[in-house]
Amino acid sequence: MRYLPKSPAEREKMLAEIGAASIDDLFAVIPADERLTRDLNVPRQQAESEIIDYFRAAGRKNATNYASFLGAGCYRHYRPVIIDSLVQRGEFLTSYTPYQAEITQGTLQAIFEFQTMIAELTGMDIANASMYDGSTGAAEAVRMAMRITGRDRAVVAATVHPEYREVMATYARHETVPTTVVSYDNETGRIDLAALEAAVTGETATVLVQSPNFFGVIEDIPAIAEIAHAKGALLIVSIAEAISLGVVRPPVEADIVSMEAQSFGVVLSYGGPFCGVIAAKEKYVRQMPGRLVGQTVDSSGYRGYVLTLSTREQHIRREKATSNICTNQALVALMATIFLSIYGKEGIRELAEHNLAKASYLAKELSSQPGAKPRFSGAPIFNEFVLQTEETPAEWSKRLFDAKIIGGIDLSRWYPELHNCTLWCATEVIRREQIDKAASVLAARTVEA
Repeated sequence: MRYLPKSPAEREKMLAEIGAASIDDLFAVIPADERLTRDLNVPRQQAESEIIDYFRAAGRKNATNYASFLGAGCYRHYRPVIIDSLVQRGEFLTSYTPYQAEITQGTLQAIFEFQTMIAELTGMDIANASMYDGSTGAAEAVRMAMRITGRDRAVVAATVHPEYREVMATYARHETVPTTVVSYDNETGRIDLAALEAAVTGETATVLVQSPNFFGVIEDIPAIAEIAHAKGALLIVSIAEAISLGVVRPPVEADIVSMEAQSFGVVLSYGGPFCGVIAAKEKYVRQMPGRLVGQTVDSSGYRGYVLTLSTREQHIRREKATSNICTNQALVALMATIFLSIYGKEGIRELAEHNLAKASYLAKELSSQPGAKPRFSGAPIFNEFVLQTEETPAEWSKRLFDAKIIGGIDLSRWYPELHNCTLWCATEVIRREQIDKAASVLAARTVEA
């Protein structure tokens, strides 16, 4: 424990030793208006029972037993209880980065299985298990494409999650990364292909699109790939809703796939931790960030798992590192691995079809109400869609909340041109009666009028 002098004489002696006239001299570098001149407002200590009561009271303020139609990159799906039973086993829960293969075979095998499943789902050759989430995965994928092509320009669809684009801007804050944002088609909600073709040049390193995009619309990946590859650019496809791969054709034309795997059994938990991943063609393996686990055999011929590649600065020379992402995401990747193992190939397809049917029914019911209509049409959607209403989102949102329903997200905060437009989502956990109730509340304005 540090020695803290209590007597005035001791304090004066120590101050004199360092050449300070008073304690205040030690804080002279801090502007006077930034200094706290009062005691900290710290509440008194509490007993354990009082702390439990406090958190129970705080928990009651949450919107429990509310029907939620929120999506936008974070999706509510049913999580089989076996997931938490397995990930909370000590050998997984307390495991650190598997540096020593001989004592971490279980963790390494779980990561290997995760990589294999992700590669199969995305149609790519290889996949890693070390991105923080979908946003950092997208940013790292862009940097990866720049290393591969030797170019430094990016073309990004306006329909990529706005917060993903904000993370990309943060990555590029101290670098020169000219980025062109291509708008969407006003009718379909897909990227404007003519504008995309005009934006891609011989200096473009990569084209980044999201599918299903932020509006829930599925992009025409083959057409986008043709435009990008014609100019020597790589195509990155970002996937925020992983369940879509149960029915949506995987983006096999892409060079790199960045995915948020939160939908595969990872709890929302107020925004994280989530499960990011990058998958790619095998020829780009040495430019992938994070780590890759490989399968081999030992001297006796028994199967074993090892860290095959780990291209981060802690493992190799800093100037050769592809990224400084270092947090071990194996635990959340394990959640996704268990989820995929439980559902299997047919189960994932049925789950995706269930989501598709729920969203279709929701869109039909809400759009049939007076003053409401789909904002985009002519292109397929997955479990999200944009609804345009005559009434402002703030007006009907209050009525919905009073009925214990959380409605769609107001898109004007990111897209000012989408006035009175909201993004709605329906997954398998939404019940038909909840959809019917939301539609009746939305229609209540006409009755009141």
